[in-house]
Amino acid sequence: MDQSTRSPTPGSHTSRRSLGLLRQRRALPSGDRLFDLIVLLIGASILVITALAAYELFVGGEPALRRYGLGFLTGTTWDPVHNKFGALPFIVGTLTTSFGALLLAIPLAVGSALFVSEYAPRWVAEPVSYLIELLAAIPSVVYGFWGIFVLAPVVRRIQIAIFLDPTLRGIGFLRSTPTGLGLFTAILILAVMVVPFTTSVARDVLRLVPQEQREAAYALGATRWEVMRHAVIPYARAGILGGVLLSLGRALGETMAVTMVIGNRTAVMHSLFGQTATMASVIANEFTEANTPMHLASLILVGLVLFLLTIVVNLIARVLIHRLTPKGIT
Repeated sequence: MDQSTRSPTPGSHTSRRSLGLLRQRRALPSGDRLFDLIVLLIGASILVITALAAYELFVGGEPALRRYGLGFLTGTTWDPVHNKFGALPFIVGTLTTSFGALLLAIPLAVGSALFVSEYAPRWVAEPVSYLIELLAAIPSVVYGFWGIFVLAPVVRRIQIAIFLDPTLRGIGFLRSTPTGLGLFTAILILAVMVVPFTTSVARDVLRLVPQEQREAAYALGATRWEVMRHAVIPYARAGILGGVLLSLGRALGETMAVTMVIGNRTAVMHSLFGQTATMASVIANEFTEANTPMHLASLILVGLVLFLLTIVVNLIARVLIHRLTPKGIT
């Protein structure tokens, strides 16, 4: 067979296509090349800013890190008067409030997402979606005031009821001074604040589930609940979990609302209603009052721990969301 009539092999076709794209890229007008460079610099600046933030926190917290080492993470004493600092109470407070809020928020958020994307008619789903997303636009200080004037009195009545009950008041996990401020109130506030984030991500992920997935389940005789349980939710599970982790990152760094209702006691909490503090709240409360170098360095080191923890959570979330992306779509 003549060489000119021979059909090209797949490999040669791919090579020619790549070469053509490369020539087109080299032939781009100067304006396009300039735009590519600007976009590249903007993208790189995000990495530079993140690295600079981590570097500054490390430099600022290095005196405390050098003095206490990893014992800073396990120390339970926070005493600025005697220059003794340990961050364990705040780490425990941060993780407890964040995961406690997620336990309350996840069922409500996923249920709302299922209702909006699968059950509600359009004329109901759109207003409900708007109202849920509106919760994310409310300033955290407003949530704090709402927690003080609305939630705290309710929690205080619950604490009084527990105190008056001979059986419940003997349970150490529930024993506390009935002030209404403390860990449980902070958990409730955070749960309300992270619901719109989890709901929005879960709703979008559920809408990405192919319609054929539902139709195949219906064709096999599945009920609507069985379709949701066996066809829709498993397909969207990784994306929903990614939304949950994004909300966890939001909860870990929340400052004002939590600071206003958690009680800000620098000790490891021993009660669900006890007063404690988080990493963000102790920084907000004491940063302007830190009058010794070691106190300031310890607060900056707490900020570094919170910074790294938030980055890790968000990276895990991005990996999980990427798993949901259909193959071949970038």
